[in-house]
Amino acid sequence: MGSNGLSSVTNLRTALKYGTIFLTVILGGMIIYHTYSMPEFLITSQYSYIEIIKQKLLWQSSIYKHGTEALEKTTKLPFSKGYYNHSLCDIDFNRRFDCAFNEQIDVEKCQARGCCWIPVVNAVNMTAPLCFMPSNYPTYNMDSLSPTKTGFTATLSRSKNTFFPNNIRVLQLDVMYEAAGRLHFTLRDPMNKRYEVPIDVPKVNEKASAQLYTVTFSSKPFGMIIQRKSNGLVLLNTTVAPLFYADQFLQISTSLATRHISGLGEHMTNLILNVNWTRLTFWNRDQGPSPNSNLYGSHPFYMVMEDDGSAHGVFLLNSNAKDVLLQPTPALTWRTIGGILDFYVFLGPEPKTVIRQYMDVIGYPIMPPYWSLGFHLCRWGYWSTNITRQVVENMTRAYMPQDVQWNDLDYMDKKKDFTYNMQYFGDYAQMVKEFHKKGLKYVMIVDPGISSAETPGKYKPYDDGVKRGVFIKNETGQPLIGQVWPGPTAFPDFTNPETQAWWYENVKEFHAQVPFDGIWIDMNEPSNFVDGAIGGCPDNNLENPPYVPDVTGGYLKSRTLCASGKQHLSTHYNLHNLYGLTEAIATHDALIKVRGKRPFIISRSSFPSHGHYAGHWTGDISSNWNDMYYTIPAIMLFNMYGVPLVGADVCGFRGATNEELCIRWTQLGSFYPFMRNHNDRKQPSQEPYVFSESAQSAMREALFTRYMLLPFLYTLFHKAHSTGAMVVRPLSFEFPQDQNTIRIDRQFMWGNALLITPVLTPKTVQVSGYFPPTTWYSLYDGSAIHSKGQYIILQAPLDTINVHLRGGCILPIQEPSTSTAASRGNPFGLIVALSDQGIARGELFWDDGDSQLTYENGDYCEIIFLAKENVLFSEIIHLDNQIDGLKLNNIFVFGVPSAPNKVLVNEMWITDFFYRIDTKVLTLQNLAIPLGEQFIIAWF
Repeated sequence: MGSNGLSSVTNLRTALKYGTIFLTVILGGMIIYHTYSMPEFLITSQYSYIEIIKQKLLWQSSIYKHGTEALEKTTKLPFSKGYYNHSLCDIDFNRRFDCAFNEQIDVEKCQARGCCWIPVVNAVNMTAPLCFMPSNYPTYNMDSLSPTKTGFTATLSRSKNTFFPNNIRVLQLDVMYEAAGRLHFTLRDPMNKRYEVPIDVPKVNEKASAQLYTVTFSSKPFGMIIQRKSNGLVLLNTTVAPLFYADQFLQISTSLATRHISGLGEHMTNLILNVNWTRLTFWNRDQGPSPNSNLYGSHPFYMVMEDDGSAHGVFLLNSNAKDVLLQPTPALTWRTIGGILDFYVFLGPEPKTVIRQYMDVIGYPIMPPYWSLGFHLCRWGYWSTNITRQVVENMTRAYMPQDVQWNDLDYMDKKKDFTYNMQYFGDYAQMVKEFHKKGLKYVMIVDPGISSAETPGKYKPYDDGVKRGVFIKNETGQPLIGQVWPGPTAFPDFTNPETQAWWYENVKEFHAQVPFDGIWIDMNEPSNFVDGAIGGCPDNNLENPPYVPDVTGGYLKSRTLCASGKQHLSTHYNLHNLYGLTEAIATHDALIKVRGKRPFIISRSSFPSHGHYAGHWTGDISSNWNDMYYTIPAIMLFNMYGVPLVGADVCGFRGATNEELCIRWTQLGSFYPFMRNHNDRKQPSQEPYVFSESAQSAMREALFTRYMLLPFLYTLFHKAHSTGAMVVRPLSFEFPQDQNTIRIDRQFMWGNALLITPVLTPKTVQVSGYFPPTTWYSLYDGSAIHSKGQYIILQAPLDTINVHLRGGCILPIQEPSTSTAASRGNPFGLIVALSDQGIARGELFWDDGDSQLTYENGDYCEIIFLAKENVLFSEIIHLDNQIDGLKLNNIFVFGVPSAPNKVLVNEMWITDFFYRIDTKVLTLQNLAIPLGEQFIIAWF
């Protein structure tokens, strides 16, 4: 309602209070004038959205039918000032749904939209919207609901347009009960085909026989209420605010079950998001991690932790630019500027199950090569083969583990893809072959932008690309030219099958010259040093849509391509957020054909299903303690997004690091799934060998710890690849019943077994860590913590990162070397962490570490280890010759209550064991048990 109307009513009451008849008459006339000048939908008393919440799903009760009939009669009454109602705008601050839509707005503009305007009167609610939708804002009604083989379908319609242009007034709702724990629903235009995200998702032909959810529909206004069947908890309630569906603006809101929401990346956030009026924007951008910015990737998936420890997730399969608004109700609003509304709801109920259900839709992660889990070293500024060789030599002399050497742009000729600088990298191929002889692998950067500045006939990738039509085109049908490192640049359209073939041929030809082992794809948001194109972008509705999400730079074209750029499948407006994914897919396919082995790809830009093809690093982070902390929630979140092969630049990329920071970061980075030290060319060197001897010793110890644990880490990746499990996990995923774990993001876990508690502040030799209620053992000496669920102060001298093993777990370990090529043949060990009941379990997955589809083809070994009642034994699940010659040499049993007198190994007594009374650790040495043979070990 108009503010003048509100003001008039207030003054009228004041006038009546003081009995001033003259003012009563005047103000009464003003009320009549303003009432008749207001839109009908703002006056008519309809079913209030806020009342739907307050009445707790009243439509499910026996009086729902009667109430609906009364409301329908009210809406049919003729327009009359008598139906003016203050309650339409009398909405609690936290329950207001924004009507400003990213604009600077005043009272007149707000009211012209049919929205409420109430200035802030409470300092606590300063961030609540001033302009917000009344409780009867017009929306869709559901005209019919019919059963289908998979669920239900319905027609929705609205009688009034919103103020956005090109409203789609009739929609088709399809609700699909796809699995017991997965509900799928879409809202489409039944008359016109709209753009939809071109990734493969499961197709079902019949309704799941049982469900963990119930779905209730509200007809007038339309809404869906999704509840957990076991306890009736409302997980989604879309009746809380109006549904918008125009050609370039789609909005739907829902309540949230709790405030414990995580996901919605890629942003620089804590693990648990702030619901106090937070806006998250999705439009992939070359933007160094910073708060309140849209970053390199888009992952429109969230998970909510429920109060009883259960969890559920929601995924919007939509690649257009979007905002997500969180508010303290708690509630969430999706706003996107194209495509369709295509939602999946995952019921869990365990947090880990939610993630697996999400992976069932977007695809399980790729199995990385074993060598890729070693230490990687890179820098922008290794400007010759001699310098790059020297770096490797320095690492060897310092006795530092290293598996992979990288080069940044320095190797290229004038920064052009698929070229190398003959002056400084003339013996490039020879250098890579030398690395291979040392047991190292080699990776180099490749950007998507292809130089368009060379004379015709001088640069084959561009010349051939133009002939084959592989580049994104401008409005005239010519290659859209931006500017990146080589200068004027064209951008391959990876949605075009011809581009994929062209990309493969370039990768193949370059690999024939330089036998690289993996590719680092950067700048693939795509990044552009000019806004849109060198010649500018056209002025149309794609470049200037009615609603622009809160993108950094203010325009869709900021630091990227014109949204109107033409691609094979659609416009860049629709496909922008998929650019990095489509390049990763093309690179993945090319590397498999060229090398015949598992592809290794690290990409900056990402979108759901990215982890099925490639890994990710968190971009150009700064060398400071705060950025180091934020890498922990980032890595946990990307594991939630199905990208377990993820890491951050150890010691930071931007700015100068220092010795203490780099030590602590190397310790933390040793527990990133993907570990690389990478540095900017303008900054001081930060390779491990440049620091003091004591610093080198601390870094070396952290790296050797990682290499010792690689068999366990590799097994975790196998579980991710084969079952959709997470490699890195928040504590809350393993202990969902423990409310203390929900917000913890300064610690994390490897699988279900290892708890890592890094130091994240300077000048610190102690760290506080939370230990959920169970027994935990120090990885280093087996000393026990019997926790009741408490924070414990841990000693953390500069050479130590605290790592604890959960009671009940068994870790496979291996004697480390300075490369995986050397360590893979070394003796194995087991760390057995007994639970309070004296039991433990673990497993090992092993294959050749590099071949394609070993698990799928049966070319692998899988062994289960079990401990119970003073007996440890192995069980061979699957056997292959890859394990031939490998021995189990040492076993460490944590939590043995008293010293054993005898140890029996495969029915033979041994004497080479000892027991520490202080830590209660039993150590068995020099066992030489073939790993491929089952064993039984008992102690008495």
